[in-house]
Amino acid sequence: MHIFLKVFLALGLALTVSACAKEAVWAPDEVIDKVKYRDTGPNKLTLFTMINNRSGQGAHTSLMISGSQRVIWDPAGSFYHPAIPERNDVLFGISPRVADVYTRYHARETFHVIVQEVEVSPAVAERALQLAMNKGNVGDAQCALSTSGILSQLAGFESINVGWYPKKLAEQFGALPGVTERKLYEYDNADLGAYDPSKVKIN
Repeated sequence: MHIFLKVFLALGLALTVSACAKEAVWAPDEVIDKVKYRDTGPNKLTLFTMINNRSGQGAHTSLMISGSQRVIWDPAGSFYHPAIPERNDVLFGISPRVADVYTRYHARETFHVIVQEVEVSPAVAERALQLAMNKGNVGDAQCALSTSGILSQLAGFESINVGWYPKKLAEQFGALPGVTERKLYEYDNADLGAYDPSKVKIN
C-alpha cells in the first residue's frame, strides 16, 4: 500500500508540474533576424512590474534588456503579437513602439505598471541577454523567481535576492544606484483579455 501511495503522489506531482508549464515557442533564426532592434542609446535594463490596483500586490514581472539587441524577457507572459517573434519567453524586435504597446497591454483599470530603468555596461547587458535566452521556458507563477535569478548573476546586481514576489523584486531593484522609476496608469477595460495587442499596428 505504501508503494502504491508513493507512485500515486509522484504521478500527481508530475501532472501538477506539467500543468504549470506554458507551451514553449521557438521562432526560427530567419524570423528573428528580420526584426532585430538595437537602441542607439546606452545599454539598459528595464524592469516592468505589474501591480494590482485593488490589492497593491505584484501580478507579473518582466525585464527589457537593451544591449546588442533589445528584447523583453517575459516569463510565463500572456503578451502576443504576430509581428513580434518569441523564443521560449524572450520577445524580439523591441522597438520603442513595441515597448509602448507591451506596457500599455498590461496597464488596465485594475493594474498599473512600474517601469524601473538603469544604465549598465555593454558586458552586463550581453550577460543578461545570454542568461535570458538560455533560460528556457518558464512555468506559471515563476516570473519574479526567474527574473530575480537572472539579475542576481549580473555584476552590480548581486544584492538582488532570488524570490517569488514581483513587488519585492521591484523594491530591491529600485534601491540600486542610478535607477529611475515611473508608473504607467491606464483606465480602459479592466479585463486584460479585452485588449488584443495582436490587432495593434506596430510598424
